[in-house]
Amino acid sequence: MAAAESTARELLSPLPLRLNHTEGVVSRARALAGTVAVDDRPVLVAAAWLHDVGYAPQLVSTGFHPLDGARFLESMGWSEQICGLVAHHSGARFQAGPLGLADELRSYEFTEDAMTDALTVADQTSGPAGERLTLDDRMRNMLRRHGPGSTNARAHALREPYFRSASARVAARGLTEVSGIDYAALIAV
Repeated sequence: MAAAESTARELLSPLPLRLNHTEGVVSRARALAGTVAVDDRPVLVAAAWLHDVGYAPQLVSTGFHPLDGARFLESMGWSEQICGLVAHHSGARFQAGPLGLADELRSYEFTEDAMTDALTVADQTSGPAGERLTLDDRMRNMLRRHGPGSTNARAHALREPYFRSASARVAARGLTEVSGIDYAALIAV
């Protein structure tokens, strides 16, 4: 986990808002860690640190940050699991098609599971500067920032149901946890 944090801090230091967002995602991932298996919790937090490294100026190749980040991490020897989580975070597969990158993204395994859901919810409830947002506020913010012609907007009809399903699954997992944490409230905040 320390290696993931130091990698993210080094790569994202030229992008302070992106680093703030990443710190927010890490905070949310830690809060949601009880919804994943104990052995997966460090992987979830590491993936939260690394999910946006593809924005680092020196890593931009395709211009699609999930793929650029996963390629870099793979070249540095990170696990297939981490590379897959980074490549597919927050419904990246729905954006890859319109960008002509679906085949390249498929070279990284996607698994819809508790960890993918928790990472998606952590990312989609952390604003651009790391502030906590509701899922609805985050989607509105994203669409406003990127604009109606963006890949985000074109993929939104597919991503929104995915985000809502992931959020519901995380809440359901949290409700069965005996941890004293109200996961549904964490997601709504």
